[in-house]
Amino acid sequence: MRETQQLRLMQLASSSLPVGSFTWSQGLEWAVEAGWVKSADDFSRWQIQQMEQNFFTVDLPLFARLYHACEQNDFTAARRWTAWLLACRETRELREEERSRGIAFTRLVADWEPDFPPQWRTLFADSQLCGLAWLGVRWNLPLADLALSFGYSWIESAVMAGVKLVPFGQQAAQRLIMSLCDRYAQGLTQALACPDNSVGSATPLAAIASSRHETQYCRLFRS
Repeated sequence: MRETQQLRLMQLASSSLPVGSFTWSQGLEWAVEAGWVKSADDFSRWQIQQMEQNFFTVDLPLFARLYHACEQNDFTAARRWTAWLLACRETRELREEERSRGIAFTRLVADWEPDFPPQWRTLFADSQLCGLAWLGVRWNLPLADLALSFGYSWIESAVMAGVKLVPFGQQAAQRLIMSLCDRYAQGLTQALACPDNSVGSATPLAAIASSRHETQYCRLFRS
């Protein structure tokens, strides 16, 4: 059984998972255009800031709350945390990304677990995180393991966007994935235990980059 769970985690971390993550740069495309990110080192600093001041303080804390709500089958709590997550997405593009990935993930959940409660579909469609939390509970995947898988997927998608945009080569990309994963592992436990009064992002440059990207003349990514 443990082997099956590990394989499920690998599947959820795979870049081939059809949720469209490869089409989003979360403001990086404008940051490159503006000259804020010009090298692999710049990218590393940019991504660490996104990790420590947004992913660790918004995504992971709310993911933990959604996971526990799904454990208790508490739809009201799950709806509250999903709304909180959307409120933390500071631009139209970031909210569109959240919902677009959620809708794609909902189709997967419906295919894998066709008996899932219909009332949850709306929440899954608002955020991939809610669907991922529910699926993790259904598949008996521990929260910490699921969060590691989710984090790796986020890191790999960001680095692959950097390869195209900054740009840098595949060897540099693998070094970045390794160093960002080390940083992620160090902060994971504390992020999952983040209290309510500390949930929120502190990445104004990323929000500015995302909002400016909405009208960027020539672009490869949807955010």
